[in-house]
Amino acid sequence: MIEIKNLKKSYNNDQVLNGINLTIKKGDIFGFAGRSGTGKSTLLRCINGIESFESGSILVDQVDVGKLDDSKMRIFRKEIGMIFQNFSLMNRISVYDNIALPMKCWHYDKKEIDKKVKELLDVVGIPEKIHCKARELSGGQKQRVAIARALTMNPKVLLCDEATSALDPKSTNSIINLLAKINKELGITIIIVSHEMGVLRSVCENIAILENGIIEAHGTVENIFKDKPEALINLLGDKGVSLPKEGKNIELLFSKYNNKDPILSRLARTLNIDFSVVGSDSHNFKDDSITSYIINFDPIYMRDIKKFLDKNNILWHEIDEQTDKEADDAN
Repeated sequence: MIEIKNLKKSYNNDQVLNGINLTIKKGDIFGFAGRSGTGKSTLLRCINGIESFESGSILVDQVDVGKLDDSKMRIFRKEIGMIFQNFSLMNRISVYDNIALPMKCWHYDKKEIDKKVKELLDVVGIPEKIHCKARELSGGQKQRVAIARALTMNPKVLLCDEATSALDPKSTNSIINLLAKINKELGITIIIVSHEMGVLRSVCENIAILENGIIEAHGTVENIFKDKPEALINLLGDKGVSLPKEGKNIELLFSKYNNKDPILSRLARTLNIDFSVVGSDSHNFKDDSITSYIINFDPIYMRDIKKFLDKNNILWHEIDEQTDKEADDAN
């Protein structure tokens, strides 16, 4: 659906994107994560042609974005919907007119506009707000109007640039659920830029983490959190877990499918050993969840514990001395 090859983009002497290579499948909900200034929003704007780029290529449904002239670019953008953090609505006009605006610009028939606006208000769940002024709406309702407006031209791709950052937690969850519904029912490919990992975990299937203009980690959300690449650790920061300096520390990972198994008590009984649980965490994803436990034990038991965990198909990894040292330095 979207193929990005060796994409480079700079502002003056500042290299914002430095060789991006990425493929996004049709119908995917894909997330771009990263700290401020890593190029997430710039990459999004390159995809829909708002920003130009120096080299590389972007193909959207076989269309080479970098080779479009002004007239073809205008037609291309009909198939790319976009929603923003600040909603970008016209506050003095009605919800109806805000949603209808793109169709009016393309001179659609009034009956077709009326039908489409009412259909989309049903999709986003606020048909009763049709005659309200945009300024009268809550933040969550404004974002629903912005989503409806982005869908008026029947786009193939919906781009979301920090679309939940201005919302309270309850409104954020409702918008996440709405985007998942749109993806499932309409089959639209959705790309979400967010610094909120909770948003990306709960709705995305795949993510890419950007650092210094390049993709440092890429894969399914679950695998990223299981593998814990350095880019994810840098993004999430130190959580303040102080691990024992004596003994071995390993992290065990459980999905919702095996989390009910009392593996820790079985481990202690089977091997007849003592250990301490020195840390734990949990993450919910679109279709799964992961709970992790960090245990500390005498190194002499490492071989037996490893054998037990592997036999029971438990994902785990050792927290090495370098990781411990970095945690100490951060505290």
